[in-house]
Amino acid sequence: MIEWLRDCKLEPQIEIAGRILPIELRRHATARRLTLRLAPDGSKVKITLPRWCATKEAIAFAHARTEWLASQLAKVPEPRDPVAERALDYRGERIAIEWRADAPRKSSMDGDRLIVGGPEETLGKRLARWLEQQALALFEEDAAFYCGRAGLPPAPVRLTRARRRWGSCSSEGVLRLNWRLVQAPDHVRRSVVAHEVAHLVHFDHSPAFHALLDRIYEGEIDAANSWLSQRGRALYASFS
Repeated sequence: MIEWLRDCKLEPQIEIAGRILPIELRRHATARRLTLRLAPDGSKVKITLPRWCATKEAIAFAHARTEWLASQLAKVPEPRDPVAERALDYRGERIAIEWRADAPRKSSMDGDRLIVGGPEETLGKRLARWLEQQALALFEEDAAFYCGRAGLPPAPVRLTRARRRWGSCSSEGVLRLNWRLVQAPDHVRRSVVAHEVAHLVHFDHSPAFHALLDRIYEGEIDAANSWLSQRGRALYASFS
């Protein structure tokens, strides 16, 4: 019996580029085939499998694709620590963090610096919270703008911490947008909001959907999509 196949009965794992990664198995009622992906932070391998699929078959599926997984792992950005770096990505720019013990606890922008007070040991949590607050405000402004262009009332917006999707639109008309987009350039963030607003009218990716998206979004959608494809993973490098 193959060694890894025997061991996976206890805790499935796989060696990728010299690293041992756990394998997370998830059975899905509607899945018709095996789906393999690497977690955005490179911490695990995830497999979605049909209910009828044997566990050993799913794990063998991953081991047969180690080269592809290694190529994906190579694309994962190195983790960043904004607190140690005293720098933060915000709206496509790198801004300086200036922590002062005597500064107000509420963070505030001063030119290209973010002034932060409060306990230094909780600085990371407060920086993440500040980014989320900024993200929600910007998303609500973007959504109102694109809804207006589409002839719709402003849609409610919620933040999401999803690891795979940048945004979604529910059947109830609620837009859920990934807070990490606040780190990206404005045109990238706004392209995702416009995309989800277009789904309020067309809940598919039909020609009518794309026609509406092209009408309400003022930028080049292909350029925004290309930025996310090439650099989107980097948005997960901080605050993991």
